[in-house]
Amino acid sequence: MVDKIVFSFKFTTLPNIDHLRDECKVWLITILDKFDPTKGRKAFSYFSVVTKNWFIAQTKKRARRRKTEVELSEMSKEVELQYVSDTNPYEEEREAREFIKVLRLEIDSWEHESMKPSEEKVLNAVRMLLDEADNIEIFNKKAIYLYMREITGLNTKQVVNGLTGMRAKYKLFRAEWDKGDL
Repeated sequence: MVDKIVFSFKFTTLPNIDHLRDECKVWLITILDKFDPTKGRKAFSYFSVVTKNWFIAQTKKRARRRKTEVELSEMSKEVELQYVSDTNPYEEEREAREFIKVLRLEIDSWEHESMKPSEEKVLNAVRMLLDEADNIEIFNKKAIYLYMREITGLNTKQVVNGLTGMRAKYKLFRAEWDKGDL
């Protein structure tokens, strides 16, 4: 009877259908005593309806689960790294602190190169912003440029020109850091 219901109502598309059939048979055995022949119903039609309803409930349960759960193999890398990754927040924080420390040393080494006075002012402003990063409340590009203009007394174009040379040096530094050479 269970097989007939499965094929009649096309429950064959459910995953692990063989396991579900066995589970349904066990469940039917547990509810045998609920059938009341005095109500004028036939046992086959009663248990057919019960079986169909059981499979419909299983289908709905699996659909709900599919909406809320994702197989690990189907998960995107970004989501996996964000929620399932076993990275330690302490290690990330420590690496960030070490990066800033080594970057600060690298920026200090740039001071010994020949620079224009405006570039020196920008370099000193960058140092100051790195030192006071914990005290700065707004971190967006516009706010940083505003801070740098106030610190250096230069206009935006002069600040941008001073940062251009520093960006090239920073890219080299970052490439060495990412390779693990620093």
